[in-house]
Order: sequence, then C-alpha cells, then structure tokens
Amino acid sequence: MTDCCKTNHNCASEPAQKLPADPGHLGIIGGGSAAFAATTRAAERGWRVTIINDGLPIGGTCVNVGCVPSKSLIRAAETHYRNKHHPFDGIKSRSEVADFGALTRQTHALVETLRQEKYLDVVKDLPEVKIIEGRAKFLSPQEVEVAGETLIADRVIIATGARTHVPEIPGLAEIDYLITDTAFELAAAPKSLLVLGGRYIALECAQMFARLGVKTTVLQRSDRILPTESAELTDALTGYLCGEGLNIQTGVNVLSVRPGGEGVEIEASIEGKRQIFTAERVLLATGRTPNTDGLNLKAAGVALDHNGFIEVDAHQQTSTPGIYGAGDVVGDPMFVYTAAYEGALAAENACAVSGSNPRERDYNPLPWVVFTDPQVAGVGMDLQQAKATGHDAETITLPMSKVPRALAARDTRGFLQLIRDRRTDRILGARVLAHEGSELMMEISLALRHEMTAGELASMFHPYLTLSEAVKLAALSFGKDVDKLSCCAT
Repeated sequence: MTDCCKTNHNCASEPAQKLPADPGHLGIIGGGSAAFAATTRAAERGWRVTIINDGLPIGGTCVNVGCVPSKSLIRAAETHYRNKHHPFDGIKSRSEVADFGALTRQTHALVETLRQEKYLDVVKDLPEVKIIEGRAKFLSPQEVEVAGETLIADRVIIATGARTHVPEIPGLAEIDYLITDTAFELAAAPKSLLVLGGRYIALECAQMFARLGVKTTVLQRSDRILPTESAELTDALTGYLCGEGLNIQTGVNVLSVRPGGEGVEIEASIEGKRQIFTAERVLLATGRTPNTDGLNLKAAGVALDHNGFIEVDAHQQTSTPGIYGAGDVVGDPMFVYTAAYEGALAAENACAVSGSNPRERDYNPLPWVVFTDPQVAGVGMDLQQAKATGHDAETITLPMSKVPRALAARDTRGFLQLIRDRRTDRILGARVLAHEGSELMMEISLALRHEMTAGELASMFHPYLTLSEAVKLAALSFGKDVDKLSCCAT
C-alpha cells in the first residue's frame, strides 16, 4: 500500500455511501499472497469476499517486486557467471551482458504473466469475489471506507504486507536511491552499487548485480553478514562472495549520504575510523516496514507491536474480535509461503461456524532459504538453540567435498550440518551452505515433522549420484567415518 488514493475522485469531499450488510461477507485489505489464500479459502466456505487493494498491483510483493523478479534475475546472473567461470577442462565458453534492459523486460513479462495466471485468473470465475482498487480506512471494526463507499463486513482480514524500511540517515532523502521495487526494473545497469544491509535481500541482490558486471560493495551494520546464523557459516559465505569480487564491509555505521564522486558518497565509521564509499547508485536492503499507514486502525481497536506490526494471536486474530491479520504486516516470518498459510488460516478461523474451535498457527517445521550462490538454507534448530532448549545436542558437519554429486559437478563449496539429540538420536535441525543446497531442506523438514532419527535417515535409499545423498552421508557421520565407506555401498 502507498499513502495516496488511487481513485480519481476526491474521497474526502464526497459523502460515503453505505452498502448493506450481508451475513457471510469477508472484507480483505490487501492483494498479495495472504489475501488471495484467504479469498480462496473463504470462497470454498461459501462466503462473499471483497478484496481492497492499493499500492502494488494485485499479487503484492512476491510476484511484483520480490520473489519472482529477483529469482529470475539471480538465475540469469548465475548463467552468465558460470559460462565465464565453469570448472571443466576442454570447454571454452564466453558470455557478455549485451542488453541489461532486455533482461529486466523479460523479467517484467514473467511478472505480468504470473500476476494474471496465478492471481487474477484464480478468482475471476468465483462469483462471490469482488476486487476494489482504493485506499482502505477503518471507520469501525466492521466498517471500511474505500472509493467513496462504506463497506460493511462480518469479518475483516488485514493483509497489507510490508515495504522497504528507509532508515533515518542524513542526506538519504536527497538522493535517488534504489529499493527492490525499482532495482529490478532498471533499463541499464549502474557501473557501481553500494548495498546497505547484509541479510538475505541485500546479499541476493549484491551477488546478482556483481555477477552482471556491477562493481558492488555491501555495507553491513552488524559484525557479520546474516548475523543470526553461525560464524562458521557466515564466514564461509563471506569468503565465497568476496572471491567473486564483492566488497563486503561489516561493522559499518553509516553517518551520512550525499551526491558526489561517481554519483553518491556515503560517509561511514568502521571501528571508529571514518571512511568514504562512492558508487553510481545506492540500494536499500535495510529491513521491512509494515503497511499500516492510513488504515485508521485506532477506529478498529487493532493493536500494534513496538515495531508497528499488527499483533495477532495463535489464530491470526487481532486485539479486536472479528478482525484478523496475515502476511508480512504481522511481522516475522516474512516469507510468501508463510503469508499464504496465514491468510488461509485467518480465513478459516474468520469463516468458522460459531462455537467451533479455531485452528492454531503451527510453523513447525519451517524451512527457509537465502538464494545466494552457494545457497544458505535451514530448518529447525541450530546447535545453540537446541542446547538452550534442553537437548543433549550435537552437530555433524559434512563438507560437500565428501558428496559424490558435488565432486562430479566440480563444485564442492560449503557443507551440510545436521543437529541431533544424542539421547534419542532424533534430528533437531539442519543448516546448509551449498550450490542448490536448499533442495535438501524438504527431506529434513519431513524428518522433523515425523520425529525421525539420524539412524532412520541413514537407512533410507538415496539415489546415487544426487545431492540428497549428502543427507544420508551426514546422518551416517554421527557414528561412522564416511571416508572409510565405499561411495555406493554405504
């Protein structure tokens, strides 16, 4: 959502026209994955649904300015990079970025296709679903003003998402900085780029631009990139990224931003010493801010947490009965798949028969991915978390150089870590740093869901040569030295 009303009339000057109340009417504010998951779930239950959308086009962050365009461009950058840096003898190949704008135009075409096919086409034949473009404003817990009318709903779901957080840095407002909304639509690549941030969005974008020929520097406030992960993992990833030519600066306190140099100058302090960084453009990847502006949540009695995100209980209900929240607007975890899950859960509980027991949110297990190359992915607890919750936990680290698939592909970067409880042998979690390492997480997610042991994982058939064999080898490593096992007789 944005601060401006997309309708052509003056909402403030026209009298609001009240629409009649209709039992079984669900109002949904937002148009992304949470909103559409809620819509389809409510429609299955026979409810009439009105979607109110403003700001980003239908599809929200993921389709328009997040997952889809970023992963498309990341794959393009990887193709270009690997053509120039493949590890195989006897093959000569080259690659050049001849038309950066063609890449972004192709990406935009994919965005438009998926927006139509996966969102608009999904609801177009649902007779009781209506989409209104406009800024929503609560008048009361059941009344929402939009486009000069007052919508009356039995239940309301707020699924307005989040946007890039713009930090209060002197001079930042005076420059034409990039965010993901604009970075993936550039007609030409900048010669150089400063990326503010060092978590998943920052790193994915930084490596993508660097591989496409942009001189890229990452400025991270914490002392490590991905600071919530282990130093073993983040130090290794830092080494791989710097090996490709990225400049990663950590412990950075940005003092000011101003035009100058190649385009923009950033004055920063690192360990008490002042430094100047220059580049043509600056990309902000500095966290997310909830889209609650202008909703008049006070009129609805909806409470916010200390960061401005909507507070919800285990049923996705806000502080006001009958009003629910779902997706990025309620805070972490902010993934498209959790947003869809929350939207469906909110609709299920909102549309439940009176007196029935509401269903509670359950994120266990929740896999996640950082789409750098090598990828970072995880599920469940890491070693510190497992010990903190009372487990007699231990971890095993299997270098990818022990995995036949990685050897054959001549890409042995990284490792797989499994965490188990010594007493029960139960798998508690996993972390991976590897090319396409995220593909290993669903097997381990199922192991967590079904409380499998390391022994059970090790006894399962894993096709040779596949990346998934890394899971088997890691599980075996809790009790055996894999260097003393035959590669196909384990």
